[in-house]
Parts: sequence; C-alpha cells; structure tokens
Amino acid sequence: MVESTNGAESAATRAWQTTLRIDREVATVLDRALAGEDIGVDDAVTLFEAGGASMNAIALVADELRRRTAGDVVTYVINRNINFTNVCIKHCGFCAFSRDHREEEGYFLPEGEVIRRAREAWDLGAREICVQAGLPPKMDGYYYVDLTKAIKRELPGMHIHGFSPEEVLYGAVRARCTIDEYVRALRDAGVGSLPGTSAEILDQEVRDRISPGRITRDQWVEVITSAHRAGLRTTSTIMYGHIETARQRAEHIALLREIQRDTGGFTEFVPLSFIASEAPMYAKSLVPGLRGGATGAEVLKMYAVARIMLNNWIPNIQASWVKEGPKLAQVMLNAGCNDFMGTLINESISTSAGAIYGQRMAPREMRALIREAGRIPAERNTLYDIVRAFGPDEDDHYDPLDRVAEGDERFGSYARLTHDAAFKFAEHYRPAPAPAPAGTPGA
Repeated sequence: MVESTNGAESAATRAWQTTLRIDREVATVLDRALAGEDIGVDDAVTLFEAGGASMNAIALVADELRRRTAGDVVTYVINRNINFTNVCIKHCGFCAFSRDHREEEGYFLPEGEVIRRAREAWDLGAREICVQAGLPPKMDGYYYVDLTKAIKRELPGMHIHGFSPEEVLYGAVRARCTIDEYVRALRDAGVGSLPGTSAEILDQEVRDRISPGRITRDQWVEVITSAHRAGLRTTSTIMYGHIETARQRAEHIALLREIQRDTGGFTEFVPLSFIASEAPMYAKSLVPGLRGGATGAEVLKMYAVARIMLNNWIPNIQASWVKEGPKLAQVMLNAGCNDFMGTLINESISTSAGAIYGQRMAPREMRALIREAGRIPAERNTLYDIVRAFGPDEDDHYDPLDRVAEGDERFGSYARLTHDAAFKFAEHYRPAPAPAPAGTPGA
C-alpha cells in the first residue's frame, strides 16, 4: 500500500476506492503507476485478475499514462506484408498458415514476384514491407540475406522490416554461423528492423506445450538482443488467450521491460490475441486446458496493463485491428494504445487461422476510426518518425491505396495463393545443394 509520510493511505488511493468503488489492492497499484513508478509482476497479476469497476479504472489509468507519454496523436504505417512461402519444417500447434512441403497447398514466391509485390506497394505509397514466412526445408542459409539484397537493389528507399527471430535462428543454423554474425549480415544487406514475433509467451513450459521444437525463450532473447546490439530496432509481441496464466503474461511483459532497460531497442509492443478456430491445437483438441482465445475483458486488460507496465520504457502500444477487428481496436485507443498498426495489403497468418476482419485497411478508413475515437491521426514510418500529421477535420486527403477498389482481385489472398498453379512450392523452390562429401576436391 502506498503511504504518505504520516502512514496514512494516499488521498489518491482513497479517492479510487470511495469514488469508483474499486478493489483496495488495485487502487494502490494504480496510485503508484500514476506517480510514475514501474509496477512489479505481482502488481500486474493483481490488475490482470481484476474485474468490474476495477477493470474500468485500469483502462482509465492506462489512457492517462498514454496521454502523458504519447499525447493524442494515433499513428499508422502504410505497409505491405509479403509472406513468401507457407511451407515450414515446424508444426506449431497455433499455426494454421504453414504447410508441409509435400502438401498441394504449399506455395513459394520466387524472387521476382517478391520484388513485384514490393514495387507495387511502393507505387501505392508504402515505404515498409514486412517480410516473413515459413521455414522451408534444406534452405540455403543466406537466402534471407540474398533476398534482402535483391529487394534493395530494385527499391533502395524501401524499409525492410524482415525476418522473425525464428527465421534468424534458422538462417544462422543453415549458414553455420553465429546469431551475431547472421544479424550483421542481414543489417549489411539492407534489413532495417526485425519483427519481434515468434515470442508467443516467453515461458519455456508454455512453449513446450503449444509449439515443441520452436525457438526457445532464451534463443528468442538472444536474437532480439543481438539485433539491438547491431543497431537494428525490433518490435515486441505477446500471443495470449490459450493456456497461459496471468502471472506468465506479467512475467513476459516484465522480461521485455528488462530487455528495453538494457538495450533501448524496442519500437513498440503489440499484443496479439490467439485466433483459435483453425489452429490445429484447438481444432484437434491437442493441448489439454486450451482456451478458444482471449475474452473481450482480457483483451482490454492486456492492452491497459501493458501500457501501465511499459509506459516508462516502450512508448508505443499498437492496437491490432487484424486480431480484434476495427471496432475493438478503436476502443483500445482509450485503453493505452497510441498506434493503429498498418495497412498490410496482404495478411495471411491471422486470416489462415480464422481471423474475419479482412487483410487490408485503407489509410482513409484508419484516419476515420482514429478521429471517431477523439484522437488525431498521423502517418508514421517504421521507426515512428511522423511522415504526415492530419488535422481533426482534414478529410480531403486521399492516398493511392485509398483509391484501390479491386481488393483481392488485385492483391490476391491467402486462399487464392495456396491454389495458384503459378506459385506451387515444388516448382519454384530450390533447396540448397547437398554439401560435398569430405575429401572431395573443392569441398
């Protein structure tokens, strides 16, 4: 409990309790957060487990901290996702995107098609592409490096936000080099930042149940901190609403805060709720105790508690309209969020898992949602520099992407891609040649 110099409860704590009738422990934690303190894991568990009026108070405090740190501007980025293959050697229980290399629905976008999509995005105003994919078998270890170089040769001004920690680890293993060496090779090739995905819950017991064989907690931390040491910024994420506990959520966020204290390399935090309907571990009941995704109350508390825990260290909390839908994402702008994600143009991973909210959003639609929440829209770049700010009544601006009417007919969709004869994995993917036997000349 927060105490004044004479041992009495603080006036703020008493006000929380008497005016809003919230739990005393919750009031004490919120009082300390408003005073600028970092709250601990036990405090965060108290907030995650709160309900009723206490939950509303948590959102109000998160919104106030957001206002102090980020102001009333809500940012977004014009970008495109390019998931160049869905074939993966891993079989994570939550992933409905991946396919085995023998499956008919496996696809692979050759280098020329990746560049075509990147150029199309550039012509539509995007200055960021997010490049992530499955882990194809027997991949050349420097494929990610070579793909980056090819994109940058054609589009030197495009920011490549590319390659998850899982992919970086896979590339390093295949290239037979250290993670530090591989990260520097990506940086030197032109990667501008890394997605902090493949984090799920940074608790090894949970990871072993929902994704055995996936990158470990410690390996994830190693890749992220290596990127930060190399001067590459990364995002940070959490996937929640499956088997994790409130304490595991709190410990995950606390670990991200610890990394940020040491490196300062995170640009943002992105809560990602588990999309269950097509996930193998849910559809086939593979994991005992598995829930079908986060409730609305859990979503609100995740965003709000994240802001309260990270406010002093990671200023940007991103609302995922892909996971939560535009309306709930809009509400999260009043629960700690100051960023509305990106246009995406193509969204495959959540869509394949059963997300129903579409795979792209026009900038003009984003600006309208932001204004409706009483906030000020602004276009940003990947590193959160403001590209253009918009006044509250500035409705006459159209980006090129706002004028695209063809939708899936122009950009394609995941369902169409998995059935497109032009990009069959078996026809386009070329694995790395087998190493020559020891003693062979030139080996």
